[in-house]
Amino acid sequence: MALRLDGKALAKQVEQRLQALVTANQSQAGRPPGLALLRVGDDPASGVYVANKEKACARVGVISVGVHLPAETPPSDVLRQLQLFNDDDAVDGILLQLPLPAGFDEAPLLEAIDPQKDADGLHTLNLGRLLKGEPGPRSCTPAGVMALLRSNGFDPAGKRAVVVGRSILVGQPMALMLQAANATVSVAHSRTSDLAALTQQAEILVVAAGRPGMLGSEHVRPGAAVVDVGIHRKPEGGLCGDVRAEEVESIAAALSPVPGGVGPMTVTMLLVNTVIAWCRRYGMEHGLDDLIV
Repeated sequence: MALRLDGKALAKQVEQRLQALVTANQSQAGRPPGLALLRVGDDPASGVYVANKEKACARVGVISVGVHLPAETPPSDVLRQLQLFNDDDAVDGILLQLPLPAGFDEAPLLEAIDPQKDADGLHTLNLGRLLKGEPGPRSCTPAGVMALLRSNGFDPAGKRAVVVGRSILVGQPMALMLQAANATVSVAHSRTSDLAALTQQAEILVVAAGRPGMLGSEHVRPGAAVVDVGIHRKPEGGLCGDVRAEEVESIAAALSPVPGGVGPMTVTMLLVNTVIAWCRRYGMEHGLDDLIV
């Protein structure tokens, strides 16, 4: 039976570190950290995600500022709201909740966020910093995956890693982080020919394809660590990932559950980016480098 890569338990440990850090430094900063959450439209899943992020902020002592704009809001007004957050001295992190309603181009909106306040690590400057190995906010989901692997004793150094998915949100930064950790990395996707032949080589397999149940036992090398980034609602109810867990759990050395694996760590890394930005702003040590390398 595969080791359970428990993101919920790790997120709780990291939250305790963040809470202690905020408590210890709040008097020096003169205020707690602040995270601005901008949601546009009424996507139900986005509403749940934003609520979870606000609850996580409250647990660690981060002030959350939520703004919800209607789907018909002109992009210029969304841009104006982002600029208000940029100019707000009480805001250390800014998150534009994705996906945006149909008709919106997310690229110029993400680019409008102050790179120092980019809590999701998706600004072009911060992706470039990741590529060059320079300090900066890291993309939350892949950073959470790295923390999950390392906390369970899976050091990527010298390992063969395969990432299934090439999105700028997960797949691309995931490959860069694994490469920076000295893994030998391949990136696969839905058009990769003979996908199983490639994924079976992976000692670390990260699946962010966005397709429910896309990978099964025929894709997994015995003893591999498998991280399932996908999360989908099943027609009959409940949730599933991109990996057919019931097939893989007897083969893999470790497997992240859905839910309870990567999801909680994504939220926690959003808080990590915000608290680090707050500490840097006031010249305070944060001791969180192990989470953002």
